[in-house]
Amino acid sequence: MNRSGMKNEKAAPLTIGDTEILPGQRVNVDLPIANLYTATSLRMPVKVLRGKRPGPVLFVSAAIHGDELNGVEIVRRLLKRKALRTLRGTLLAVPIVNVHGFIDQSRYLPDRRDLNRSFPGSARGSIAGRLANTFMKQIVLKSDFGIDLHTGAVDRANLPQIRANLDDPKITDLAKAFGVPVIVNAAMRDGSLRACADGHDIPVMIYEAGEALRFDELSIRAGVRGILRVMRQLGMLPKVRSAERAPALTARSTSWVRAPTSGIVTSPAKLGSRVREGERLAAISDPLGETEEAVLAPFEGLVIGSSRLPLAHEGDALFHLAAFSSMGRVENAVEEFVSTHAPGLGRKVEETLLET
Repeated sequence: MNRSGMKNEKAAPLTIGDTEILPGQRVNVDLPIANLYTATSLRMPVKVLRGKRPGPVLFVSAAIHGDELNGVEIVRRLLKRKALRTLRGTLLAVPIVNVHGFIDQSRYLPDRRDLNRSFPGSARGSIAGRLANTFMKQIVLKSDFGIDLHTGAVDRANLPQIRANLDDPKITDLAKAFGVPVIVNAAMRDGSLRACADGHDIPVMIYEAGEALRFDELSIRAGVRGILRVMRQLGMLPKVRSAERAPALTARSTSWVRAPTSGIVTSPAKLGSRVREGERLAAISDPLGETEEAVLAPFEGLVIGSSRLPLAHEGDALFHLAAFSSMGRVENAVEEFVSTHAPGLGRKVEETLLET
């Protein structure tokens, strides 16, 4: 480690798997993982970009849950950015961590284990434990910081947001730099990548946006732009002038609103909308339309997650609400964010945004 607490790239070569990467090199590395039943070999793809000048080591990972696809596209677009030509330090880009789940379009591994509850794993453990062990040893423990890309589950969407341990000032500044309107101070979960990395003093933030098995253009654009901003904040890329933007706001608390009864869900509140205490979020009726029950907001907040299904059983999670100290400010921040990243902006505008 150097005096700033970051990996000292001059002190030792960087080796991923059996491949040594020297300063100034861009290398593709395939990390072996468990084969398929057919004896077909599988590899976890890693792109290593090492700048000629020393700096932090940042990993960006996606598809720890194999059906969360936005992150895969974010990494693909990130690697095409011309700005990376001036990179200081090292970027470890892993577009697909859970290769088995990605092939099966499944959140889980073949043994039905959740990879993000299997860290740090073990070389002699389950298929999930072995994959977690490989990712920890080959990627995470060789990094100073990490950004892990996620989406909501199947038929459940998230407003673009950062989740992080805001008790750590190092990650708090990076979370704000990412540039999404909402930051959630999320508790660590046992067995998660974030908790395991934190135990090694490697701060990791989670970018949550969109839903599983779907590309969402706004979420993808914001993800690419956010990672570039974080890299500039870390000194890995030159800083550029950018228009002043509404600051990200931290949620005081979040809570899921559940279905009070079973039935057909109609007129749901939109993702990103502000709702007041007692306001109707949706209505649930029987198939004949003879009964209807309102789903009411228990407090004033912002809809940061919602179910996409028009059907619900009693107790199903329908809306994820976040409370803020200033609802007016967060409402304005969301409106500005959406207008800035809207898919209809056009290619030239998008290119300009990605450089800011």
